Amino acid sequence: MCTVCGCGTGSVEAAGGRGHDHAHDHAHEHSHDHDHDHGHAHQHDHDHVHADGTVHRHSHSHAHAHVHVHAHPHDHDHDHERLHADGVPHEHPHDHDHHHHHHHVHGPDGAFDYGAGAGSASVPGLSQARIVRIERDILAQNDAHARDNRARLASAGVFALNLVSSPGSGKTTLLVRAIQDLAGRLPVVVIEGDQQTSNDAARIRATGAPAIQINTGKGCHLDAHMVGHALEQLPLAAGGVLFVENVGNLVCPAAFDLGEAHKVVVLSVTEGEDKPL
Repeated sequence: MCTVCGCGTGSVEAAGGRGHDHAHDHAHEHSHDHDHDHGHAHQHDHDHVHADGTVHRHSHSHAHAHVHVHAHPHDHDHDHERLHADGVPHEHPHDHDHHHHHHHVHGPDGAFDYGAGAGSASVPGLSQARIVRIERDILAQNDAHARDNRARLASAGVFALNLVSSPGSGKTTLLVRAIQDLAGRLPVVVIEGDQQTSNDAARIRATGAPAIQINTGKGCHLDAHMVGHALEQLPLAAGGVLFVENVGNLVCPAAFDLGEAHKVVVLSVTEGEDKPL
């Protein structure tokens, strides 16, 4: 998941005018295994588009621990010349044996399986146990925020759905039609997740439903912390429905609980039947 996918600094943007700055710390850990660790915290700016068009800016230090631990063994021969008292140079070669560790399994057909092992991923120099520990820490922090979101939604009497799909599968089009069909029957609010632009939120607001756009920049999914801030800006009416349209990606969004009642996977018939299933 995000330990190795490159999901990093994200800028969550929104259309509007006024903004508010907040700082939140979630650690991005980069450890380099040369008998010492370097931890680096990276800030992520998130702008939320309010239902009225105002900009709400947050600075997040995300819990995605991108760990790049490198044990670099290289075989090097270093020649050092020493000048003796007689003025004659003598060469002394020195061998340094370094090893690169990559976790993969060779299949019977010669294929490389880098998803083998407890961590289901391969990061050079990073053990499977370390990968598992980091991912558990990331998800534990997200799950705590998700529990808060779920409690808030339950208290407000709002039913939440998290829509996930690959890019361009029709999530926004489906939402527009659903909002039109529910008009006058149920109050609907929407959180739109995308890497760039507020186009989707504009389409939703055109139906009359309040919508907040969260732009994740390089981030490949929404997380519960982002959604929690968006909930603060939405009118949550009892008996209503919250639709969360996640970033177009069938991988990482599946791992992050946002506090929803259910995830809804949207599939397009033109995608084929292999990867989505």
